[in-house]
Amino acid sequence: MKDYAPDKLRNVALISHGSAGKTSLTEALLFTSGGSDRLGRVDEGNTVADYDPDEIKRKITINTAVVPCEWTGCKVNLLDTPGYADFIGDVISALEVADAALVLVCAVSGVEVNTARMWHLAGEKGLPRIIFINKLDRENAHFDRVLDQVQAELSPRAIPLQLPIGAEANFRGIVDLVGMKALLFQNGKVEEAPLPEELKAAAEAQREKLVEAAAETDDELTLKYLDGEELTQEEILRGLRQGTLTGKLFPVLCGSAYQNKGMGLLLDAIVGYLPSPLDRPPAKATQAAGRSEVEIAPDPNGTLVAQAFKTMADPFVGKLTYFRVYRGKLVSDSIVYNTAKEKAERVGQVFIPRGKTQNPVSAVVAGDIGAVAKLQETATGDTLCDKDKAVLLPPLEFPRPSYSVAVAAKSKGDEDKLGLGLSRLMEEDPTLTLKKEAETRELILCGMGDVHIDVTVE
Repeated sequence: MKDYAPDKLRNVALISHGSAGKTSLTEALLFTSGGSDRLGRVDEGNTVADYDPDEIKRKITINTAVVPCEWTGCKVNLLDTPGYADFIGDVISALEVADAALVLVCAVSGVEVNTARMWHLAGEKGLPRIIFINKLDRENAHFDRVLDQVQAELSPRAIPLQLPIGAEANFRGIVDLVGMKALLFQNGKVEEAPLPEELKAAAEAQREKLVEAAAETDDELTLKYLDGEELTQEEILRGLRQGTLTGKLFPVLCGSAYQNKGMGLLLDAIVGYLPSPLDRPPAKATQAAGRSEVEIAPDPNGTLVAQAFKTMADPFVGKLTYFRVYRGKLVSDSIVYNTAKEKAERVGQVFIPRGKTQNPVSAVVAGDIGAVAKLQETATGDTLCDKDKAVLLPPLEFPRPSYSVAVAAKSKGDEDKLGLGLSRLMEEDPTLTLKKEAETRELILCGMGDVHIDVTVE
């Protein structure tokens, strides 16, 4: 994979309630973009994003996976996050380094509790969002009902850019409301066709709402619209992008990840409407000397500023630290400064991760996401930078644990091993804590829920 300038990067967190289809969508987007030669299935345990044995066994996402793909000259870093509340820590860290969010809503289940929770988390971070109504091929799928729910429970500014053609087993295409054309899925290809007669009235009504929403994002477009002039397609697209970047509207698209329907159109929307690192406000940091606040613009030629957002134990390379570069470059075989620990850190080979695989590169540039193995001092949330211009990014904030169990070694001789193992797990997962109960002298492991604890101690 070639190097990409910051304006050609899209860092997108996939968020939703569990089982809405985030991992299947990641797989379909990777396949559609040519990054994979097969379409993996969660049920078969062969997806790129869910590779941990516990994920394969339980058929759920436990760890955020970084899956980059390339589309129309841009690199899209997909962060496939867990949907279960027990693993909210991984969602928080992914939203911290993402520039936008792709919110999945199941066309059968609608807006579920964790979808709403993650929607608000993304909103608190000011992230632009696209909504994707998934699983339109499923029995009892109902686009209009779910769209009404999205507008009532997430935002009235959720504006559909597409309407489905057919439903359930008969889902066969999409109406593109911007271009007012039908796109039919035929034998793995997308073919343009006239609008179905039964959808013309609905399409015209929704397009009028879309054009009005696009016009409201720009004074010039608003005046033209109020004067009764027709907006060109280019002006509509410009208004939609501006509205998405500023949070004035949230585009709604639809399709089926499992059947790989609508993926190219979704990738077009991600590249066309969602921000690059240059479109986002600069990161805020504190100077190590003087403690004054500074802005960190994503300049590849500036001094290094990067932040570790996830730590994992890889069976092949050992401790693996995921990071985002906010300025400059993180170069292989270099020495950097960990501001939080006030220590120098030796960086070995730098990687671009794709699920469980790591592709070695010479450097990771501003705006991009990478990984490095075997850092000795760095923990999740730490800032890596140039010592001469040391700054400190705000630490990642995680919720306090809400579920506790007593843990004990199987035999007395394994107590030290238990303590060491739990320490490593807490290094990987900041939502875990360990304490000793004074009265009972028991070790108490605290996490976010029973599944979280079960996965931890298995």
